[in-house]
Amino acid sequence: MKTIIYHNPRCSKSREALCLLMEEGVDVEIREYLKDTPDEEELTELIRMLNIKPVDLIRKSEDLYKEKYKDKKKSPEEWIKVMVKNPVLIERPVIVQGTKAIIGRPPVLIKEFLSDNKSGK
Repeated sequence: MKTIIYHNPRCSKSREALCLLMEEGVDVEIREYLKDTPDEEELTELIRMLNIKPVDLIRKSEDLYKEKYKDKKKSPEEWIKVMVKNPVLIERPVIVQGTKAIIGRPPVLIKEFLSDNKSGK
């Protein structure tokens, strides 16, 4: 099964997630989303797989968020446009396997995710 990690190599949690995937022997495609930003359609699909609202994929600890977007009311479509324009605001790491996805924080969630996918849950 194809596994993709939306990865930021400068992020310790993202690096930890990638190491965990490799230790588990997962054939992983690394997607450096800051260089290869998902478009609106891809982000919409990712959010659907995560079963979250677009705002829940926003990194609220980022200075850009605090300075420009905190306490702003935006539609789901507007939040997606914000993430496409400012990919640094996309939460990381995101792991996709088949038709399912998870935000890999804390990394222990990744092991559960892989185990559930192997068992067909």
